Amino acid sequence: MADFRFEGINSSGRVVYGIVSADSYAEAKKKIKYLASRHRLKIQRILKRRTFIYKVQREDEKPIKGEQKAFTKEDVRQAFEKLGYKIISIQPKILDFKLKPPTTDIITFVRVSADMLKEKLPFNEVLQLLIHDIQNPTLRDALREINNDLRQGKDSEEAFIKQEKVLGRFTARMLGLASKSGNMADIYESTAKFLERQAEFRKNMKSALIMPLFTLIILFGAVIFYVAYIFPETAKLFQKLGSELPPMTAATLALSDFLVANMWKILGALVIGFLGIIYFLRTPRGQFLKDKYVIRLPILGTLIHKTTIEIFCRVLYALYSGSGENVDAIRLAAEACGNKYMEHQIKYVAIPMMLSQGKGLVESLEATGVFTKTALARFHSGAETGTVKKTALQIANFYERETVYKLKNVVEFVQLAVAMIIMVVITALTLVSSETAFISPKSPYG
Repeated sequence: MADFRFEGINSSGRVVYGIVSADSYAEAKKKIKYLASRHRLKIQRILKRRTFIYKVQREDEKPIKGEQKAFTKEDVRQAFEKLGYKIISIQPKILDFKLKPPTTDIITFVRVSADMLKEKLPFNEVLQLLIHDIQNPTLRDALREINNDLRQGKDSEEAFIKQEKVLGRFTARMLGLASKSGNMADIYESTAKFLERQAEFRKNMKSALIMPLFTLIILFGAVIFYVAYIFPETAKLFQKLGSELPPMTAATLALSDFLVANMWKILGALVIGFLGIIYFLRTPRGQFLKDKYVIRLPILGTLIHKTTIEIFCRVLYALYSGSGENVDAIRLAAEACGNKYMEHQIKYVAIPMMLSQGKGLVESLEATGVFTKTALARFHSGAETGTVKKTALQIANFYERETVYKLKNVVEFVQLAVAMIIMVVITALTLVSSETAFISPKSPYG
C-alpha cells in the first residue's frame, strides 16, 4: 500500500496534516473523506508519497546520487539542506513502479529470519542484516519501510499488512501476527515451511503440466485449422461430384461452415467471457464463491481443502495460549488460512456459537461444515484432554504428510487426463477422416 498525506483546515482555522495508507488514490480519498466528516475538516490537497531522484554535494566532496521517497520535492530539499548538503538536482522518478519480487526471495527472507530468531537474535537486528544483504530492490525497500514503521512505534501487523502486495497476503498476515503472539520464531518457522512446500507444489505442477498443456494448445490449433480449412476442401469435392456425405462427415462440414462464418464472434465471446470471469473472481463475492466450490472439486479440491485446514491449524497452534484468548486465536487463524469461504464460516458461524450460545470448540467447528471428520475427531480428543494447542500441530503435520504424498497422485492423474483428451481428439479426427474413404462418387454416366 502507498502512503497519502492530506492537508486540511479544521473548524478553528488551523492547518491539519495526516497520513493514510491505501492501495489507490481513490481508496485514499475515500478514507480521508471519512476522516474529514468525523473531525470537520476542509481538505485542501492530497499528496501521494513518491520516489525522487536526487543529486547532492557537501562542500568539496564527490556528488552523491540516490533515490528518496517523499510527498513533495520540497520535502527532499529541506531534508538535505538540514544535513548541510548543496542541492544539485531533484527530480521525480518517471517510472515509479516496482515489480513483485520472486517467490524464492520472499521464501529466503522468511526462512533466514526464522533461523536467526531461533538463535535468539533480536528482530530489529535481523531486519538490519537482511536489508543490507537482500539484492532485490523491491523486497529490500519493503523491509526498510517495515523497519522504519516499527522504529516509529507503529503496530507490527499494520506495518506488515502495508507491504501485502510485496510479501503476499498470507505472508504479510502471518509475519504481522508474529510480533504479537509471543511465539515469533515458531510463526516464522511455520510460515517458511508452508511457503517452501507451496513453492515445491507449484514447481511440480508446472513441470508436470507444461508439456501436456503445450501439446493441448498445439492440438487445439491444429484441430481448428483442420476442421475449418483442410477438411472442407475434401468434403466439398465429393459434394461437387454428387456424392451423399456420411453422417460424421456432414456434421463436421456443418461445424466447419459455422466456425468460418462466426469466427470473430466466437473469438470475441471467448475473450469477453474470459475477462468477465477474471474480473468476477477478483471481486469479494467472486473470491467467496471460488473458495467455496474449489474445495469440493474431485481430486484437486480435496488436496486444497486439507492444505487450508493445515494452515488454519498451524496458525492456531502458534497463537493459541489458553481459554482466555482462544477466540482471537481462532479468528486470526481463520483470516490467515487463505480461503474466504472457510474464513466466513469460522468467523460468522463458529465464533458466534462459542460467544453467544456457549457452545464448545468442536461443536462450533463442526457447525461450519468446512472441517473434515478426521480434524474434528482430533479436536474432540484435544478438547477433552486440554491439549488443543498440541492437537492443532498434530493435525497440521498429519495433513502436511498426506498432501505431500497425494500431490504425486494428483500430478499423475492430471497427466493421465490430458493424455486421455489427446487420445480422444486424435481418435475422433481419425474416424472422421477415415469415413471419407467409404464415399463412393457417382458415375457421370449414371
